[in-house]
Amino acid sequence: MQFWKVSGIAVLAILPGLAQAVGFGVGVYRGFRTAVTPLDNGIYEVSASGTSAPVAYWCGIGDFAIRTLRTKATQRIYITRAYERQARTVQFSLTAPEGVDTNPGYSVTVKRVGENMTAGSAQGYCYDNFMDLGF
Repeated sequence: MQFWKVSGIAVLAILPGLAQAVGFGVGVYRGFRTAVTPLDNGIYEVSASGTSAPVAYWCGIGDFAIRTLRTKATQRIYITRAYERQARTVQFSLTAPEGVDTNPGYSVTVKRVGENMTAGSAQGYCYDNFMDLGF
């Protein structure tokens, strides 16, 4: 009986830390990496290695915007240059590009200039454990 009490106390002590753990469980070690390069005029170029999934590019810019630029999670991020297969890069900005439709679509894409989402939504893709497992 004492074993169960000690085990229960240990679980209760560890539980808050596990609840705050990012990516705990399947897929802790992401199979991709992103690099964000600041360019001129507030443009940021994201390149990915290990995948060409749209969520990888959104994860890269969302995480960069919140952690490095210290933007709010509600800050919108816009695609200013769509995905280029040869370069495997996408360019983003925190300001809307002029003359394009900025109504967000219903799917996650990096193939349309003007596509956008909040920094918090973009960063949320970093915590998707099933990103590269084909689910």
